[in-house]
Amino acid sequence: MKKSFSPFFFLLKKSQTNSSLSDSGSNSHSCLAPDLRTFHCKVDLAFLIDGSWSIGRRRFQIQKQFLKDVSQALDVGPIGPLMGIVQYGDEPSTEFNLKAYANTKDLKNAIEKISQKGGLSNVGKALSFVNKNYFEDAHGNRGSAPNVAVVLVDGWPTDKVEEASRLARESGINIFFVTIEGPDENEKKNVIETNFVDKAVCRTSGYYSIHVTSWFTLYKVVQPLVKRVCDVDRLACSKTCLNSADIGFVIDGSSSVGTGNFRTILQFVANISKEFEISDTDTRIGAVQYTYEQRLEFDFNKHSTKQEVLNAIKRINYWSGGTSTGAAINFAFEQLFSKSKPNKRKIMILITDGRSYDDVRGPALAAHQNGVIAYSIGIAWAAQDELEAVATDPDKEHSFFVDEFDRLYRFVPKIVQNICTEFNSQPRN
Repeated sequence: MKKSFSPFFFLLKKSQTNSSLSDSGSNSHSCLAPDLRTFHCKVDLAFLIDGSWSIGRRRFQIQKQFLKDVSQALDVGPIGPLMGIVQYGDEPSTEFNLKAYANTKDLKNAIEKISQKGGLSNVGKALSFVNKNYFEDAHGNRGSAPNVAVVLVDGWPTDKVEEASRLARESGINIFFVTIEGPDENEKKNVIETNFVDKAVCRTSGYYSIHVTSWFTLYKVVQPLVKRVCDVDRLACSKTCLNSADIGFVIDGSSSVGTGNFRTILQFVANISKEFEISDTDTRIGAVQYTYEQRLEFDFNKHSTKQEVLNAIKRINYWSGGTSTGAAINFAFEQLFSKSKPNKRKIMILITDGRSYDDVRGPALAAHQNGVIAYSIGIAWAAQDELEAVATDPDKEHSFFVDEFDRLYRFVPKIVQNICTEFNSQPRN
């Protein structure tokens, strides 16, 4: 089963006019060896290496040394990063999968034994192959680790990458490029897609592309590459609507709710939480209960697994008291969302059964202006005008009302669907 975590794509580009890079000679380049800092992270990493004839023997060896340097910096192991390799030319094929080697020494030996296959530089086919075939459970995909793919390309693609890249992005795939030099004026006529980098990357902000001016400085890319691979929070395209948010529930615990109905609200909160992929790097859940006062039940850092969150929701004790919704929104922002990670979408789901004794408009507006996406769920005596004031525009997508507590469950799929629709509509840049 393919997971929603994503591969990372890096392309390396050569200039065929660089006479200092001969196609013959030793495969050693010890003078280029970087001073490696070891990173440790949990990622499932696939390298797509260029085996086309255009790369030549010397560059193919530099490519392999680059892979070995990266594997050394990653410190491959079963509780950290795993690394597999696909070689492509006319067609892609797997050299070895993620579970083949569980330590850096064996991995480096396997890399050294790889033979060049030849053919064209069909990057589009390679992207499609990885998207459809590589990150499977049977091949060592762990599910709990982001999928990262690094594609090395000598020269430029000999097929189109736009469609394959779009499908990969829609699967949650992170696409990165490292470009080396580039075509000269005479060679530019052979480039099929001159702006293929922007067509392929997850975001066009510059974070997802690295340019290297010479093959002799390729070793300098090792550390920046590994740093980005290991910065899980920055893997924007590995994020889906289910694993990229901080969701804070703001729960009315006033006297009008009652003990039985309060348990129904908690089940509603649990049912929504179940739909998300919960961990300290994925979606995180927090909860506030309020009456006239407010109580932080648990913050985003408290529980890092889905079961822990569900158990914590079950343990929330009914408080009873008045209804100060405005103060509760302020409290939730200060105690939950002000501490949210910069890369997280901040989603507030407020559930109330009555009109507030204080103003909700000012606090709600302040939350909206600070990036909080607010959903309001009203039950029984909840005031429609307040629900609309709390909710992010458009109200019809963020505000819901039901007259009976036992009908709350009906909103679960609609709320999750709206969260996902909103996430998927975000611009790429």
